Amino acid sequence: MITSSAFAGKRYAVLGLARSGLAAVRTLVKSGAYVMAWDNRDEPRQQVMAEFGDKLELADPVGADLAGFDGIVVSPGVPLNTHPIASEAAAVGVPVIGDIELFALAREDLPAHRVIGITGTNGKSTTTALVHHLLKSAALPVRMGGNIGLPILAQEPLPAGGVYVLELSSYQIDLTYSLACEVTALLNITPDHLDRYDGFTGYTASKARLSEMQRAEQHAVFGTGDPETLAIASREQARRAPGLVHYADGSRVAAMQPDWPTLQGPHNLQNAAVAVEVVEALGLTEGQWRPAMATFKGLPHRMERVAEARGVLYINDSKATNPASTAPALAAFPPKPDRRVHWILGGLPKGDDLDECAPFFGNVAAAYTIGEAGPKFAQLLEPYMPVRRSEMMCEAIRQAMEEAKPGDVVLLSPACASFDQFRDYEARGDTFRQIVDALIEGGSC
Repeated sequence: MITSSAFAGKRYAVLGLARSGLAAVRTLVKSGAYVMAWDNRDEPRQQVMAEFGDKLELADPVGADLAGFDGIVVSPGVPLNTHPIASEAAAVGVPVIGDIELFALAREDLPAHRVIGITGTNGKSTTTALVHHLLKSAALPVRMGGNIGLPILAQEPLPAGGVYVLELSSYQIDLTYSLACEVTALLNITPDHLDRYDGFTGYTASKARLSEMQRAEQHAVFGTGDPETLAIASREQARRAPGLVHYADGSRVAAMQPDWPTLQGPHNLQNAAVAVEVVEALGLTEGQWRPAMATFKGLPHRMERVAEARGVLYINDSKATNPASTAPALAAFPPKPDRRVHWILGGLPKGDDLDECAPFFGNVAAAYTIGEAGPKFAQLLEPYMPVRRSEMMCEAIRQAMEEAKPGDVVLLSPACASFDQFRDYEARGDTFRQIVDALIEGGSC
């Protein structure tokens, strides 16, 4: 756990006691701060009281006297544009912050280290995990956290020379004010989470803040696929010395991509290109990062290779919960004489079309529709490809397995949320993996 003398004697309220909130409470209490903590759920409240007892005050900061507090630590899931805590804190001049800001404030007490911050609408989890893998392969002490894995405050501090690799959502950036990363990366910006922002412009401004918090002598890496990201890169380049802003268009590494089993497709080319620029900004050489690219295992539910049997590859891309996320998965498999894609899709739809996937319909041999979106998606796809109205995951996998020939790919990339049939995308992906394993072994589902 990370602690800091910066919090000793200070007063903080923590609203939301899920993983990051609980980590914040532990850091603050262990550092000697006065803490008011609250969660609307009874179980987390009981947990903090059992752990800390009279070392903290269990009370809802909404409606409390917040004058004199040094910060209100909220979960990234708290919508600051509508939640009353934002206006109540502003009325008494208390900043609303998150656990990443606490980490930033604690940095002076940590052994000498560097921080990498990675954001973007799509691909940030894969890029963060890849950067972590490349640094670890180069024998650097490294921790990964933020929007991925364990909260960074809950992890043990690194020894001198270590690198913290943080995936940062726009919500986390909104709650952070003093994190000057040695290297930042902005992969891309497309419309998302617009219910939390003043339109797309507000969302874009949130992403820009990660590099804006840096000092002029620090490195920033940018993708090149959209005008919003390029505009931010241009502004950052204007305030930095030459060589500190890096553009990752993929041209340097494209010829190497066939050697990276879990990094196929144009979206992963961008992820890999950004990761390479990031680690080189920290001093790694091609001789260090290039061999490690081929050993990256990828992340669960993101183009995850779950099995290969009788020459057929089975891929779990359950994290693709909208058409924009599924399109790169389809693009990763251009047609070949000995390769056809069997596409399993459907669930709880987020829209009425598959327009973003349409450019890659020619890559698909057959589609197998499931869930609430199944009938609608079947109607959309039938003019372009054979469609089986499978309804249930097991039937879709069984049908695809019967049709697939050696060299083919069975791809779960739903383009939908999971909540009609599964608890979340992870449960959906786990089910896919389990059914594939069972059917390969000759069992049933």
